[in-house]
Amino acid sequence: MPLQSCAAVLYALGYHKDVVYEKDLQIESPYNTYKVDALPVGPVACPGKASIEAVLKPEETNYLYFVSLNDGTHFFTYDYDKHREIMEKTQSK
Repeated sequence: MPLQSCAAVLYALGYHKDVVYEKDLQIESPYNTYKVDALPVGPVACPGKASIEAVLKPEETNYLYFVSLNDGTHFFTYDYDKHREIMEKTQSK
C-alpha cells in the first residue's frame, strides 16, 4: 500500500503550497509516495525537538490513517472506510 504523503510530494515539488492538487501527485520523483510504493528515499523535513521526542516516546495507538487540514487540525483513524469518509467530508468544504 502506498504511503500517499502530501508532505513528501511537496518536498518533491521543491516548494510549499497550501493545497496539493491531483496534477501535483503526478510528479516523477522517488519522493512521490503516491507513485512509489515505498518510504521516501530520504528525509522530507528537519524535525524539531518535539518531533524527535515523539518518535523516541510514541503514544500507543492503533491508527493507520490521518487527514491533515490547512487549519492545523488532524483526524486519525484505523479504519480505511472511515478515513475515506473523513477525507470526503473535509475536502468538500
